[in-house]
Amino acid sequence: MSSRIRRSAVAPESCHLARAIDLIGDRWSLLILRSALFGLRRFEDFQTELEIPRTVLSGRLQRLVSARLLEKSAYREAGKRHRNEYVLSAAGRALQPTLMALTQWSDDWLAPESPPPLSLRHAQTRQSVRAGFLDEAGQGVDPEDIRITYRR
Repeated sequence: MSSRIRRSAVAPESCHLARAIDLIGDRWSLLILRSALFGLRRFEDFQTELEIPRTVLSGRLQRLVSARLLEKSAYREAGKRHRNEYVLSAAGRALQPTLMALTQWSDDWLAPESPPPLSLRHAQTRQSVRAGFLDEAGQGVDPEDIRITYRR
């Protein structure tokens, strides 16, 4: 008798992970968020760094602002017209652990023979920091010890 799973326990249309993937799971949205995390704010800077078509960038920025992951604020350089800067909102900054976990996964699995181009360090102790799981008491939990439970 086969014990293979034929369907996920949560349908994609009801799954919050699926909703997040739908919102930010495309290449350009993730790269824009990555660049914003590293401090980029201006349309021209995103466009130059990512080499993204201007129309695509405009659409993705609009979507990320509508989703409240980026906040738009006007600025004006001397002698030029008003333009917008895009900064991470609280919701956008809350993605930092997820993006850093993805970075560490890439370091470990996609480029294990290369030194990582960046590392995370505690501001005071300078000790290396890794993304991981914590229980309600703040204790580290090994992913092997985690069980997914479903609301019925």
